[in-house]
Amino acid sequence: MANAFAVYLAEHHHDLDAYLDSFFTEQTQHADLERYLYAPLAAFSANGGKRHRPLICMLAARAVGGDPARARSAAAAIEHFQSAALIHDDIADKGQLRRGKPCMYLTEGVGRAINCGDYDITLSTDAVLRDEALDAPLKLRVLGELTAMMQRTVEGQALDLGWVQNERFDLTVQDYLTMATLKTAHYSGAVPLAVGAMVGGGSEQQVEALRSFGLATGLAFQIQDDLLNLVGDAGDKDFRNDITEGKRTLMVVHALQHSDDRDRLIDILSSKEKDQAVLAEAVDIMETSGSIEYARNYAENLTS
Repeated sequence: MANAFAVYLAEHHHDLDAYLDSFFTEQTQHADLERYLYAPLAAFSANGGKRHRPLICMLAARAVGGDPARARSAAAAIEHFQSAALIHDDIADKGQLRRGKPCMYLTEGVGRAINCGDYDITLSTDAVLRDEALDAPLKLRVLGELTAMMQRTVEGQALDLGWVQNERFDLTVQDYLTMATLKTAHYSGAVPLAVGAMVGGGSEQQVEALRSFGLATGLAFQIQDDLLNLVGDAGDKDFRNDITEGKRTLMVVHALQHSDDRDRLIDILSSKEKDQAVLAEAVDIMETSGSIEYARNYAENLTS
């Protein structure tokens, strides 16, 4: 039987396309502004992923008995923030492909890509502010949620980048869980669901129940994403690049605490290694230490 949520995402993937595009279409008559800002942003948005964040926001409104269309602006705000985060992440991580196409900083230049990401961040508030269907108190509440979400995500990114830059190998599982909850769980699960429930007219109990559910599944989402980078599709161009970038994933942190080959794993994580044989060696160390199974079980327990 097909996963019902996957089917829902596939069926509704393009529901927001026209609305998202409206933020970049006919915004200026200046040809250079179109070329240097709006066109690249429109192209990036059109090449969307599964759009699970905006779609679960609208689904949460429906779940509490509200009209999912009322959550459209909040859903768009979250998607715009996601786009900004990806554009900026690709620069920080020196990525090559995003959703099968060259990263924006490679096609538009680093400066313009940063600027495009900055503009997308402004839309994370503007989308809600310009929504005439929401009254002022609800707008303020939603904007407070979105602002806190963005702050938590940036905090998580600070830890993720800082640990690699400062060659930190003294981290605990709890350190990882704190980082991943901040970086991913709030904006990938908790806030989209909570905001959707608010806009849908849900009770405080419903809002907080969905927020709690989203924190758990958002964290599981990050762990699973990290797992797929190691043991997923070997044909993916980004396969095992988390090892090359020295990412402190749950599997890495667990292995650093439990593996007899800790020093060798540190050597590989510190070397910016791209040789697939060496990357496979790192995965073997994590397999042998039980770290991959530990992470898989942790994600499954969260979703259960």
